[in-house]
Amino acid sequence: MLKISANLSQKWVISSVSALVFLFLDLLDALFCVFFRLIDEFLEGKTSPCYCSIETEEDKRDTGNEESELSTSLYKRRNVFREMWFRGNVSRRKVNENVRWSDCACENCFSWMSNIGAELKLHVVVKEPEQANLQDFKGKKAENVVFLHGFISSSSFWTETIFPKLSEDAKQNYKLFAVDLLGFGKSPKPNNCLYTIKDHVEMIERSVIHPFELNSFHIVAHSMGCVVALALAAIHPHKVKSITLIAPPYLSSTKEDASLTALNRFAAKRLWPPLLFGSSFMSWYEHLGRCVCYIICKNHRIWEGILKLLTWNRKLHFMAIDLTRHTHHSAWHTMHNVICGGAKLMDKYLEILKKAKVKINVTQGSRDQVLPLECSNNVKMKVPDAEMKIVANADHTSVVIGREKDLCNDLEKLWGSTS
Repeated sequence: MLKISANLSQKWVISSVSALVFLFLDLLDALFCVFFRLIDEFLEGKTSPCYCSIETEEDKRDTGNEESELSTSLYKRRNVFREMWFRGNVSRRKVNENVRWSDCACENCFSWMSNIGAELKLHVVVKEPEQANLQDFKGKKAENVVFLHGFISSSSFWTETIFPKLSEDAKQNYKLFAVDLLGFGKSPKPNNCLYTIKDHVEMIERSVIHPFELNSFHIVAHSMGCVVALALAAIHPHKVKSITLIAPPYLSSTKEDASLTALNRFAAKRLWPPLLFGSSFMSWYEHLGRCVCYIICKNHRIWEGILKLLTWNRKLHFMAIDLTRHTHHSAWHTMHNVICGGAKLMDKYLEILKKAKVKINVTQGSRDQVLPLECSNNVKMKVPDAEMKIVANADHTSVVIGREKDLCNDLEKLWGSTS
């Protein structure tokens, strides 16, 4: 009895502290909204567009359509102070400037702006087949594989891990495409874009599918990239030979507001574990998140220099570099419009692929602290023919990094089964 009472008291203390912390963050975010509006107007001549106004009747009509581009999680996030102060006062419009004062404008981050006026295309790493003995491959066409990374990552997630570990046969028989998704890595990061699923898919088509004339291809995707992968595959179901989903953020969209449900599940307001607190901080607080991006992303060269000094000028890990290769605008909208907004469309995508009999493999780590195992189970329930593998003792990233050879074996087996 005493033990039960102690546990209840402990939970009450944790809940109380958590409520106070997030109440303080609600206040702080509302104050920074005013701060950014003033400083943006001073530096850029116009106030900062944001999502601080609460839902109106017009919003309800606009988002009632399943295909609505904007996720309701953008402006239905509860904030006591926002609801008190910003009732319909702040507009939700696109930013027109390519580079804002709070974004990094170094050559590495904005090399895509060098050809102003040219059609925007994603940064794509292409690995051609290593056909050492051309006679053996005479008349045989290499198969295509498109790799899509997760949130706040880049093509390096694949080129530094999977590409080098593929077998010699795979290197000779497959043409590999690793994409930097729109708003990340070396790809364009336009501020006049809302980074919807449609935006991401159209850029992949424009940068990979159409120019390389991919009439058939496999897809491999991790985390957020799984949502984009399913959307792409649903548009080209008869071109996709197989799709591998690694830690897919998929919740069955039975709830009335699937997007808001996804936000509450994937970025719940909790202080522990730290990774979840970081996700909630950056996903619920638009202006506090912009502060973090200003400190970290805009000044990434300083932080990288410090890390190099601390590690005796060793080459930085690609994940440390990818962490800063985005703008707040691109990350914020992708989080809400793809990960949360995609929740209301995933069922439809899977239904299309199920009817087209596309082979689907799902892999997730048993210790994934970013996404619940429920996500993979949901895919299996929706598509019973999908193959599912739960990797023991692996988390959200170590399901790939650290077990590259095993994953390569699984991928090659799947690709070979479709030949």
